[in-house]
Amino acid sequence: MQDRGAGIHIHFPEAEFAERRAKVGAELTERGLDALLMFRQESMYYLTGYDTFGYVFFQCLIMTADGRTTLLTRAPDLRQAKFTSVIDDVRVWKDRAEAEPTADLKALLGELGLKGTRLGVEYDAYGLTAANGKALDAALDGFAELEDASDIVSRMRLIKSAAEIDHVRHAAELADAAWDAALQTAGPGAFEGDILAAMHGAVFRGGGDDPANEFILGSGQGALMCRYFSGRRHLDAQDNLTLEFAGTYRHYHSCLFRTIRVGTSSAHQNTLYAAARDALQACEAALVPGRTVGDVFEAHARTLDAAGLQQYRLNACGYSLGTTFAPNWMDWPMVYEANPVVLAPGMVFFLHMIIFDDHTGTPACIGRTSLVTATGAEPLSKAGLELPVL
Repeated sequence: MQDRGAGIHIHFPEAEFAERRAKVGAELTERGLDALLMFRQESMYYLTGYDTFGYVFFQCLIMTADGRTTLLTRAPDLRQAKFTSVIDDVRVWKDRAEAEPTADLKALLGELGLKGTRLGVEYDAYGLTAANGKALDAALDGFAELEDASDIVSRMRLIKSAAEIDHVRHAAELADAAWDAALQTAGPGAFEGDILAAMHGAVFRGGGDDPANEFILGSGQGALMCRYFSGRRHLDAQDNLTLEFAGTYRHYHSCLFRTIRVGTSSAHQNTLYAAARDALQACEAALVPGRTVGDVFEAHARTLDAAGLQQYRLNACGYSLGTTFAPNWMDWPMVYEANPVVLAPGMVFFLHMIIFDDHTGTPACIGRTSLVTATGAEPLSKAGLELPVL
């Protein structure tokens, strides 16, 4: 953590934030844009340290091409911005009947001398609902020329700095701690709620954060799900447990995906799991600089198809990880067929091999997070790759 003075709480040196903003400013200039209107919380955090869940309401971080930042938000986030960010200029729109924060934004843009300019907008953002997006377009119609610039900061965040990689490594340690807690808690008769409590407790005791989406845990029929669902049960003497979860540190994520067998594993499950493990290692072997994200997916498909499991594999087998906020920890880009994004050192990917045999009710899933280095993939988890049988 970098202290900026009394009461200031940021997790990177101010110089690193300044360097990131300079890169964004150069990209804005290259595209002929005078400023960027940010609605993605990830962008705000990445460029200034601003840390909040207040993006569920209307807020906008304005950054001009010369690097000036101004935040428009609600009153509850005034102190939040001052405590967690390097933003000096914070404005508040007032909660009231018939409030029109886009009108406040228009007035602020005028004050900043941005009338008649070209503005980039992060339209692809959970922090900008469809309703607010329409209101934004209407408010700025004839005031400025708007262009979708959702990709600028998102693409820049793909390659992590040394300080970011330190956070990812810490997140991986927390994920391993959560995995150990799951193994110690799971077993015949174990309550799913106790398993989740132990896993989350391990992350929080290690100084971690809430993940950007729920831990996925399911047993019985729910073990063939790869989404969170509400409701808890006790494990049977012969059962399956599916876990997909993350260690999270300073909002940086490192994920793990595992099937646990309770009781006795079948030859069929062992075969499926071995194929999934082979596919994971094939994908990691393809995770080298100069190759593409599509090449990684091709390794997944080739391995599972050779094992006769084409009918079971999904159409994606992973995605980038970084600093993300709710509602999900998935970052750009996703690992799918023919994705042309070129791999480079400093990228972080969660690769997951998911096999669900609905006919026999058999799950066989495995996944972990890797850092792309100059020489290839570096798996960040120390957990083994065998199928745990408890």
